Amino acid sequence: MKDMLVQVEPLIPALRRYARALVRDRAAADDLVQDCLERAVSRWHQRRDGSVRAWLFTILHNLAVTQFRQATARGRHMLIDDAGESELVSAAAQEHRVIYQDVLNRLAKLPEEQRAVLLLVAVEDLSYADAAAVLNIPVGTVMSRLSRARERLLQEMDGIAPGNVVALRSMK
Repeated sequence: MKDMLVQVEPLIPALRRYARALVRDRAAADDLVQDCLERAVSRWHQRRDGSVRAWLFTILHNLAVTQFRQATARGRHMLIDDAGESELVSAAAQEHRVIYQDVLNRLAKLPEEQRAVLLLVAVEDLSYADAAAVLNIPVGTVMSRLSRARERLLQEMDGIAPGNVVALRSMK
């Protein structure tokens, strides 16, 4: 048990970052990390040799995908009485917060498979092989998705995203 704590505890901040980027809600992200850690503790004996980091990210990612599927199936409902002030209004923010939010919004526009690869490799600094293991895809797929995600994000930041391109007609 002590060995497990020594290996898992330093990874919790990275798990929280990844969860927050995936679900974009602090409380839901913390719940997701807690579910991940609970599952890891209960299934520690089933862990195979290899990276504990990749194994934990795999658990977290799979839990998030399951939550996304469930949310899509039933939709998101919130009673107005249960909504906090933050859900009903937006407060003025500093410039860096606006830029940060803009990047998160543009990141959210990426397809889920590209976003997951980009977050694992660029933010969480996982190797291509570890990201492939987390997502259960070939390394080549990780590389191509990462390339497409970076290109699309750059296009979004430059304001020339594929959805924003309009064909111009010449007038004679």
